[in-house]
Amino acid sequence: MSGQLALGLKLRDSSVFASYFAGRNQATVDALRAAAIGAPPTCLFLHGPTGGGKTHLLQALCAEASQQGYSVAYLPLADVMSMGPELLSGCGEIACVCIDDVEVIAAQPAWERALFRLHQQLDERQGRLVVSSSRPPAASGIELADLRSRLGGGLVLSLQPLDETEQIAALQLRAQIRGFDLPLDTAQYLLRRLPRDMASLCAFLDELDEASLAAQRRLTVPFVREIVDAR
Repeated sequence: MSGQLALGLKLRDSSVFASYFAGRNQATVDALRAAAIGAPPTCLFLHGPTGGGKTHLLQALCAEASQQGYSVAYLPLADVMSMGPELLSGCGEIACVCIDDVEVIAAQPAWERALFRLHQQLDERQGRLVVSSSRPPAASGIELADLRSRLGGGLVLSLQPLDETEQIAALQLRAQIRGFDLPLDTAQYLLRRLPRDMASLCAFLDELDEASLAAQRRLTVPFVREIVDAR
């Protein structure tokens, strides 16, 4: 049984590896894809800036591992902490457990001990624990020394921010997947007018797609300017 289904959570259909523009992060994406098919080590620690695509990649890993027949769980800790550390009980029998925003449990002894036990259980059963954080392991704030050592002792992966050319390519890929064209001049305009993190850019691109369908207009700079100015 999929852990995310048991919690009433649903992976986004768009969060697959094919829809993620890797750019300079190709080696990191390749390592996560390998983990989806059961490649070692037990623990992978993914860190990078907010809005850089960590959630997308963790959900993509879950989707691909599930397609390969593995049981998976996706746990966004910032959203499920109210359920208590008992949430991790039983996850040790799942083949691949992806935990988003691990830093939110830093300095919370019960949660840290529960995550350490989960790591031990997955290690014994040759499972995978993949965690994300906005900070690297040494700066995560985890106080339990054994847990901090385990998190930093596996494969530590870093996401680097995309440059402007890569961001444009990423937006055009997202537009292509959604079934429309994003002209270069329109993409450049978006980068000048919106926050540069990919999460904000992609969310607004989705809004533009819906607005253009409703208005039956193409995504020209004048049309996009109207939408931006109306926000």
